[in-house]
Amino acid sequence: MKTTKKNPSKKASKITRREFLGASATAAAGMMIIPRHVLGGPGITAPSDKLNIGCVGVGGQGTSDIRNVSSENIVALCDVDDTHMADFLKNEHNDPQNQPMYDKAIKYRDFRIMLDKEKNLDAITVTTPDHTHAVIAMTAIKMGKHTFVQKPLTHTIKEARMLTKAAQEAKVVTQMGNQGHAGEGARLINEWIWDGAIGDVREAHVWTNRPIWPQGIDAPKEIPSVPSTLDWNLWLGPAPFRPYHPDLCHFVWRGWWDYGTGALGDMGAHLMDQPFWALKLRYPTSVQASSTKYTKDSYPLAEVVTYEFPKRGKMPPVKLTWHDGGLMPPRPHDIEPGRMMGDDGGGVLFVGDKGHLMCNTYGESPRLVPETKMQEYNRPEKTIPRSPGIHEEWIEAIKAGKKSTTDFSYSAALTEAMLLANIAVLVQDKYTKLEWDGEKMEFTNLPEANQFLHKEYRPGWSL
Repeated sequence: MKTTKKNPSKKASKITRREFLGASATAAAGMMIIPRHVLGGPGITAPSDKLNIGCVGVGGQGTSDIRNVSSENIVALCDVDDTHMADFLKNEHNDPQNQPMYDKAIKYRDFRIMLDKEKNLDAITVTTPDHTHAVIAMTAIKMGKHTFVQKPLTHTIKEARMLTKAAQEAKVVTQMGNQGHAGEGARLINEWIWDGAIGDVREAHVWTNRPIWPQGIDAPKEIPSVPSTLDWNLWLGPAPFRPYHPDLCHFVWRGWWDYGTGALGDMGAHLMDQPFWALKLRYPTSVQASSTKYTKDSYPLAEVVTYEFPKRGKMPPVKLTWHDGGLMPPRPHDIEPGRMMGDDGGGVLFVGDKGHLMCNTYGESPRLVPETKMQEYNRPEKTIPRSPGIHEEWIEAIKAGKKSTTDFSYSAALTEAMLLANIAVLVQDKYTKLEWDGEKMEFTNLPEANQFLHKEYRPGWSL
């Protein structure tokens, strides 16, 4: 803060929001010490301490993401579907606290126009179909905007690498929306495994009830009219052109190769995150898949994917197996008869030298198996800082000029592992196991599989 030379007795000039937030653009900037009277007093957040956020995607999960960052200034809302926008605003009328802010926010269809016109944006959220995550996030990052992207981070492995590099160069604060990472259960799992509760872990299983949308089918051939409320060209974004059909978009897009990432892409960020974090995983050395029938348009109905990860420090090599479509791992020999494995959405099972640890979806309700071992276990001290929530953590990190726990340097590697499975499905009839060199970003025993590391964008779209 500066004082004028002409009048030394004059009070310090007021700090603008831009000056305050600008210091958080780089981690090196550190913490700023701001007098309490400037921030508004105990329990009060001054307007100068709020971020200006633009939200891309307001339907479905987008509604949740917007609500979870509404402690800040929501200055712009963007969605390619006017119906989504109208439904969101109608539903939010039930929340009188935030409704005036949402009504005041400028509405857009095209995220590019939003970013170009809203010069005062500090950050954006991206809650759109998987195939558009990278192009939206990259545009924002290159403009110096802090960026929150829903899981999975990207549609291709190369996109994940490029976003990570761009975010590091721009020195922006990033976060992927896998909310289980912020939960208490995820932290307990780490602390127990690092405490040696089940000994060395050499095997882990992950499973989900997905897909809960159509897969293993051909794309519809009918060509109905595009609703006047939807910008179909913008919805397609970088994906190959295909005539509009309601069975391609809005929720069911998850099952199509061109738009989604299948069951693993939908839930892997929530379920694989637990072993990824607790076992300190990064690049697997191999991946192998077996699945039911898939088509040129959509993912299989069920699959089993096995990864092999190398030794990490004192942690031994580990085999991680993914199961979806109703397939389950073998029940551990010491689990109680009749006890459910995980919950209705899925779960994770860690197999250690000294026992098993199991949790539900999102890392919830972790327990040693059988329950008698849980009761006997002398739990260690809590050593991992607790999180206020995946969105709140991102906002706090921006203001403090620090990294969030699932920023792109972490979440990109997790996303890559998930996407490797989809490539393994595509080549399962050509090779039993894909050998992967993560540092070089290439398959070493089947070079033709490297073509699936990225995709060709439609003309007019690029990173």
